[in-house]
Amino acid sequence: MFGPMFSTPDATARTSDGAWLQAMLDFESALAAAQAEAGIVPVSAAEAIAAHCRAELFDTASIGERAVSSATPVIALVRDLTALVGEDARAHVHRGATSQDVVDTAAMLVVRDVLELVVTDLRAAAQECARLAEEHRGTVLIARSLLQQALPTTFGLRCAGWLTALDESIEGLTRFSPAVQFGGAAGTLASLGTGGPEVLAGVAERLGLAEPVLPWHTDRTRIAELAGALGTASGVLGKIALDVELHAQTEVGELTEGAPGGSSAMPHKQNPATSVLITAATQRVPGLVATLLAAMPQAYERAAGAWQSEWEPLTELLRLTAAAARRTRELLEGLRVHPDRMAANLDLTRGLVLAENAAGRLMTALGRTEAQDLVTELCRRTVERGSTLRDELLAEPRVREVLSEQDVLDATSASDYLGAAGGFIDRALATHTGLEKR
Repeated sequence: MFGPMFSTPDATARTSDGAWLQAMLDFESALAAAQAEAGIVPVSAAEAIAAHCRAELFDTASIGERAVSSATPVIALVRDLTALVGEDARAHVHRGATSQDVVDTAAMLVVRDVLELVVTDLRAAAQECARLAEEHRGTVLIARSLLQQALPTTFGLRCAGWLTALDESIEGLTRFSPAVQFGGAAGTLASLGTGGPEVLAGVAERLGLAEPVLPWHTDRTRIAELAGALGTASGVLGKIALDVELHAQTEVGELTEGAPGGSSAMPHKQNPATSVLITAATQRVPGLVATLLAAMPQAYERAAGAWQSEWEPLTELLRLTAAAARRTRELLEGLRVHPDRMAANLDLTRGLVLAENAAGRLMTALGRTEAQDLVTELCRRTVERGSTLRDELLAEPRVREVLSEQDVLDATSASDYLGAAGGFIDRALATHTGLEKR
């Protein structure tokens, strides 16, 4: 019932029991083929093994049940595969490998397939951010710090911030290089004599995985790097969802989702349902990342429990990140922007958010302390009288002695106090374009 909210159909399929099982069988098939090429097993045996490495020939539930007695599904899988192949090939099934070789390599295959989905959706989301940044480079809204109104900014700059974070998270994920695992019982491949490295290279080539310098049974830096990259991407997606949720509040009304959700009790509600699902998914991610990092210290050449603790958290982490990436893409594609509400909210303080600008323009003539004290006094009058800061500045003789009417108008114009916002948007867009061309 809950699964569809926290995954996507594609990610679920690519992390299913069947997908894991097929990835394990792909390792066994590649192993046999590489050993045949190296002259270690007969070609006919490798062909027989490959012909039976199809997930539909196996009972995943049975394998899972039998895995309990050995703390690994591989023993049951190898037993079933051995029973399927002809008598001449049986002695060559799983030759020289250990359970961790199978599971870790399968994990890399599963990861590679899911990362393809995640990165595709992240890139599409980044494209939407680039579009929004360009379209709204001049759409002024109030920036908020500690949830309070701060200074004017633009919605384009907000989107450029999302864009840069997405681009950096994509870079982190694409730097990850899934690598084959093949070290045998103790990481020496002793059962293959001197042919171990050749077989390792052959397996890597057939599976399209990187060839590691050494077997990495208890070196979990790859898993930690992956967890960190997925966690970072998830955090970026969570930040975008949070911003949209806040902007979509009834009292704020600056953004709405293209397809808002309803309420079971309140027909008027327009809930930011997509953002809510992104938030729910991404808030579960840090705990999974922590679990994978906690599993890094693993004893000697084979862990007693730490390695086994990785499998389900890794699967869930992939699904949650894939779900958040897909839904962020959909969120941004349908996002509705309301510049009129942004302008109205900017005027809520009747110009007080431009007090910094006004004080800055007075400092040259009056000095820092006197300028600050004068603007502070005028801000107090604005609140007490229900007027605007512009009106108070225009009415104050000490201000008019040093600032013309146009100076005051400029000092209280939000669109004239955006600093380098436009330049920063250009930098974000240029960097994004450069990354796309690589």
